[in-house]
Amino acid sequence: MTRDPALLSDPPGERPVAVVGGGPVGMTAAAALVCAGVPVVLVELNDEPRPDWRASTFHAATLELLETIGITGQMHDEGLVVPTYQFRDRRDGLVAEFDFRLLSDATRYPYRLQLNQQHLVRMLYDRLRAEPTARLEFGSRVTGLRFDDAGAVLTVHGPDGEREIAASYVIGADGPRSTVRGALGVEFDGFTYPERFAITSTSVDLQELLPDLGHVNYVADPEQWLFILRTPESWRVVWPVPAELSDEQARDPELLQRQLQGIASRAEDYPVIDHQVYGVHQRVASSFRAGPVLLAGDAAHINSPIGGVGLNSGIHDAMDATRRIARILREGADPEPELDAYDRIRRTVAVEYVQADTQRNTDRLRERDETVRRRHQDDMRAIAADPEQARAYIRRVSLLESVQRFGIGTPPAELELELEKLR
Repeated sequence: MTRDPALLSDPPGERPVAVVGGGPVGMTAAAALVCAGVPVVLVELNDEPRPDWRASTFHAATLELLETIGITGQMHDEGLVVPTYQFRDRRDGLVAEFDFRLLSDATRYPYRLQLNQQHLVRMLYDRLRAEPTARLEFGSRVTGLRFDDAGAVLTVHGPDGEREIAASYVIGADGPRSTVRGALGVEFDGFTYPERFAITSTSVDLQELLPDLGHVNYVADPEQWLFILRTPESWRVVWPVPAELSDEQARDPELLQRQLQGIASRAEDYPVIDHQVYGVHQRVASSFRAGPVLLAGDAAHINSPIGGVGLNSGIHDAMDATRRIARILREGADPEPELDAYDRIRRTVAVEYVQADTQRNTDRLRERDETVRRRHQDDMRAIAADPEQARAYIRRVSLLESVQRFGIGTPPAELELELEKLR
């Protein structure tokens, strides 16, 4: 596994860093620690990596970070490069198209890479299994967490019974129902959308039925908005499930076929590869840090998937946390300023970028007021037509703006200087 030059120094102490959660954020954190020469133990509830079809977009800023752990080449071998995306209206068709190639001078990755998150998990899992400084504890549940003078101690129930894992630091990346966050007593403020979201994957090529369709499409409609995107193995459609429908009704094959035929009619039924119904929330933890424990990804913040930034910002959390922990363990950096900076910066990004943008995107798609809908269309057309506005817009949605503004794992003293310049 490639070692990140920004993280290398002297050997760390004896205690490993514990990562709780074996999804893309936890796996990224574990891989980054290994690349820094820091021993890690990863604790995951499931017996093996979970297949999960939800998140599938990797933005430019995220690809730059993942490049430091040597995984982007494999991701590109299996992924789909998408340089443009469309904002559409279900009645009026194409409204505006945005081209990430406007950022060619700002990033090596001026596009979205479409790749289901389960593939990144599998890639990192395969690599970590071969690493002598990584221990993977799958099929293990965290049942307790306490602090001691040298860090934190996890109580874990696994295949061999209950035992304790002493860690220097803990990264809780165990999802929206985080056991780690619960053990810390950290509040998870926000709200739950009244509607759930359904995500359906089909092998039918929707571009053959709708030739002007892009590979990534946000489709506004007051009755049933859509998010349609292409991944290497399928086309995926996300739509809202009305509150009055049960999960069972939302999974009804006849209803599903009517909905798919309503997007693009075809003589035969649509083959369905995968179909999920899930609740959607906008929530942010009241703190991302308690003592030697950091929260990351969905354990720290969850949001609407419209915009494809939840997975990306979680990976940014993981890289920020691991760079700070590596400096503490390898270079003797002062823990308090480092961990406080993580809490402050990553929570600020979650609130000002992730929560704000995903809520705005979701509201724009489901807007019912016709005057407001037309204003949204006019705004999107104007932004797309002006190269400078379009460039600023896609810098923000690709998370390059937040990374440039706050950095990832920037040392506290340097961070304060940079933030002072922006004030």
